[in-house]
Amino acid sequence: MKNTIYISILFILSITINSFAQKKANLIITNAKVITLDNNKPFAQAIAIKGDKIIAVGTTSQVLKYKNRTSVVIDAKGKTVIPGLYDSHLHVIRGGRFYNTELRWDGVKTLNRALRMLREQAQRTPEGQWVRVVGGWTEHQFEEKRKPTLDEINEATGNTPTFVLNLYGEAYLNKAAIKKLAITEDTPNPNGGLIQKDRFGQPTGLLVAEPNAFILYSTLAKLPELSASEKVNSTKLFMSELNSLGVTSVMDAGGGFQNFPDDYAITDSLSKTNQLTVRLPYYLFAQKPGKELEDYQKWIGMVEIEEHDDHDDKPTEYYVQGGGENLVASGGDFENFTKPRPELPAVMETQLKAVIGTLVKNRWPFRLHATYNESITRFLNVIEEVNKETPLNGLIWFFDHAETVSDENLIRIKALGGGIAIQHRMVYQAETFISRYGKKAALNTPPIKKMIDLGLPIGGGTDGTRVASYNPWVGLYWLVTGKSIGGIEFAAKENQLDRIKALKIYTQGSASLIHQDKDRATIKEGYLADIAVLSDDYLTVDSEKIKEITSRLTILDGKVVYGTEEFSKYAPTIPKAEPAWSPVNFYGGYQKK
Repeated sequence: MKNTIYISILFILSITINSFAQKKANLIITNAKVITLDNNKPFAQAIAIKGDKIIAVGTTSQVLKYKNRTSVVIDAKGKTVIPGLYDSHLHVIRGGRFYNTELRWDGVKTLNRALRMLREQAQRTPEGQWVRVVGGWTEHQFEEKRKPTLDEINEATGNTPTFVLNLYGEAYLNKAAIKKLAITEDTPNPNGGLIQKDRFGQPTGLLVAEPNAFILYSTLAKLPELSASEKVNSTKLFMSELNSLGVTSVMDAGGGFQNFPDDYAITDSLSKTNQLTVRLPYYLFAQKPGKELEDYQKWIGMVEIEEHDDHDDKPTEYYVQGGGENLVASGGDFENFTKPRPELPAVMETQLKAVIGTLVKNRWPFRLHATYNESITRFLNVIEEVNKETPLNGLIWFFDHAETVSDENLIRIKALGGGIAIQHRMVYQAETFISRYGKKAALNTPPIKKMIDLGLPIGGGTDGTRVASYNPWVGLYWLVTGKSIGGIEFAAKENQLDRIKALKIYTQGSASLIHQDKDRATIKEGYLADIAVLSDDYLTVDSEKIKEITSRLTILDGKVVYGTEEFSKYAPTIPKAEPAWSPVNFYGGYQKK
């Protein structure tokens, strides 16, 4: 009997010890200013992490109780800590393949420096390759408040073929690029695009979206690509660049000339080897105008859509989330505000209904590019018709952009269970928008307060890398100040948010779009350990400095994926960019001067 009691006591003691051991952390952050986004405990000093989960949030003394001899303890030295940012609209898969080839003007403060960078890169770019500046900038960010001229670009680049994209409105080709692409006086304009010619009929080098961006990205698609190994390196460095800004999750919106499954081979391989450093649910973007239904029917047969409301065994959650953002080319209402709003063709409704109807029947979530309210009205007519025939019944769907959506259409979106992914495109185009539509129209572009009041799911994003910069802090700056990158306050006061609400849109809001907000985007016990330690105090820094915030330490799934300065010792080493002439090796990514 005594032996039985003794064994029972040992058994209970062993369970207690094991249970206590299980609560010990492998990573602890102390002495921080933690913005938890948990309404019940909005601030804390320390966080304990075990595996991929947060196991404790509290004061430093409380959390240090979870330390054992193997725990890594990181002293945040008073720095601000937030949940990892979640970009609801970014083109990582495409952008990663080309990141190492691109000279980024994102954040460059003067045109003089931009041209100097162009000149230096032209001199080091080898024969057979191009200098390419691929979006993410606007003339309003420059002190000079103007774009480069073709003469300046030609003078800076000489015989090195050069392509400079200005958002999705226009692109500049130098003389060497015109020759390389064999563009002549006889080259016809593509549908919806203009190859500008001078008074003698010769191409000047200016390509204009009128308003269709096809001419821009189809030209980009003709440029040489990197080797497979260089694309792997490029994609890893682009993800590291996003990590350096505190981004831990991205919804990839597909994009033009992003063919599935071929162009997904790089991220496929990185996922299989657990080398992705952002969570990456992605959407499939139809590529063939007039044949979109065939694309989606084919993909539905290839891909099984699963529920991903909870964290599964995929370390970085890399999977097909649904269809979009382009569902039919006839619905492409491009936001080139230098041109009039495009009138969508009459065939759009028939084509869109066939695609959305097929997606809904097969329970495929979808997202839909929609800039203008006029387009949104027609899109909603289609979605309502589909819903009558095949009820959505809670199927995930949302609009992207929705800059000029009306109050009436917001109510219709709410009734259909939809959401809206907003991006900071107006930061780069407010001045252009105002010059066409006036100051009053810009006040509610988009009407963020109305969206919040209706309780719509709203996610924050960038639409990087071409239409705008991939830097989410520019978006947070916009949400807080209502200003463009050029410093114009264009958004109505009611659409300017306090800093916590803005941060929630770029974290919890994005997660809510695809029902992921129950286990992430909040620093809370039991939630995923995706965390960023910031360079500055987001809550108190001067509002003009918000757009300059970076991450000093980024944690994904409980593991450090990026660290710099005092935290670099905890982080993996970032490799050099390949090939050696890559602009990334000389300038990095987002610029600060």
